[in-house]
Amino acid sequence: MKNYRIEIKWALIFTIVGLLWMVFEKAMGWHSENIAKHPLYTNLFGILAILIYFLALRDKRKNFYEGLITWRQGFVSGILVTVIIALLTPLSLYITHQVISPEYFSNIIEYSTENNRMNRNDAEALFNLTSYIIQGTSWALVMGVVTSAIVAWIIRTNKE
Repeated sequence: MKNYRIEIKWALIFTIVGLLWMVFEKAMGWHSENIAKHPLYTNLFGILAILIYFLALRDKRKNFYEGLITWRQGFVSGILVTVIIALLTPLSLYITHQVISPEYFSNIIEYSTENNRMNRNDAEALFNLTSYIIQGTSWALVMGVVTSAIVAWIIRTNKE
């Protein structure tokens, strides 16, 4: 467990920053009166996500590998961060949709149906906690692997 302390720390930081981002989204009205802007602006979190992965792998390089890290070592570290984030995603989404923004699903369903983006049955099937947990966990895994590969390449110090 000691060998993975850095990855656990950064996965927790990622999750906390994600929850703070949800508070920010709600404050901006992207879960209510400005919900039409949500699909575009929510993607800005990607910048923070990449930054957190960069800081995590840089931390691993500096404080575990004594300044020298291969792509493979960075990628494995990033994958571990990703797996922990994916494991925390259901809890994070539960907190988001039960505590931070419990009205989000009803608002997005209403917006989607009133603006003829989808029918009510499809909207209700897509916009609910179970669906979001599946989507969020899958997205965390896919984007985490891609981000880990790219950031590991950027921070590597020696070739394998």
